[in-house]
Amino acid sequence: MTSLADIVDVVIGVDTHKHTHTAAVVTAATCGQLDELTVATDPDGYAGLIEMADRHSGLRAWAIESTGSYGAGLARHLRALGEWVIELDRPNRPARRHGAKSDPLDAVRAAREALARNNLGQPRATGDRTALSVLLTARRSAVEAATTAQRQLHALVVAAPEPLRAKFRGQTTTLMIATAARLRCHASWDLETRTTAGVLRSLARRSQALMSEAADYEHQILSIVRSWRPDLLELTGVGPIVAAVVLCAWSHPGRIRDDGAFAMMAGVAPIPASSG
Repeated sequence: MTSLADIVDVVIGVDTHKHTHTAAVVTAATCGQLDELTVATDPDGYAGLIEMADRHSGLRAWAIESTGSYGAGLARHLRALGEWVIELDRPNRPARRHGAKSDPLDAVRAAREALARNNLGQPRATGDRTALSVLLTARRSAVEAATTAQRQLHALVVAAPEPLRAKFRGQTTTLMIATAARLRCHASWDLETRTTAGVLRSLARRSQALMSEAADYEHQILSIVRSWRPDLLELTGVGPIVAAVVLCAWSHPGRIRDDGAFAMMAGVAPIPASSG
């Protein structure tokens, strides 16, 4: 397999952070450092990195850490300009004295690690895939929050005064939520009962609002999947959520380079074990 050093003249490694990026230009032939720069994570900063790279002639590639989070903006900017961007998962870094961190050294290490690798990662595709990823994240958050509210409702009902417990006895979770959402306080109830009833009502309505929000996200996910890969929805057991997860994980042709990479992504790769 052709190595990266045979293709490019320089590699720009980038150590990414929330507010700043540090980049280092490394020559592909000797892995020696030629330049470095720290910039803000905004268009002016990205332009500064391009200016630094342009000072060094020859073909180049960018080795960027965290292209799906801190490095997403830079990766998007570079790809729009036609630059070659290599996705680099955060490398193992040797422990430094007193826990000190050096962004320039980490940027150089990112470039050298890209030069040493046989398989070069490509950042995940944006556009529809990113839209699905955002919707999946929001939906998961809404569902988890709704589930938390439902668990709290169950726990409060178990310990609630009898006038309230009697209203929920024998009901399913769905019926409990509907009942709690309609609760009204009675003047004859004591403070504990009135307070518990008010909290149960709030939890139930919170759960209903969150589940409605999750359903809206799922509808948007279904719309994107239908317009992009409707054939997936024809497979047995594949609904809009499963289809969206598959599309996000797969991203683009070449993302999964071989059977072993697919097994790792699916969580079914063999675990090394001793003969004992």
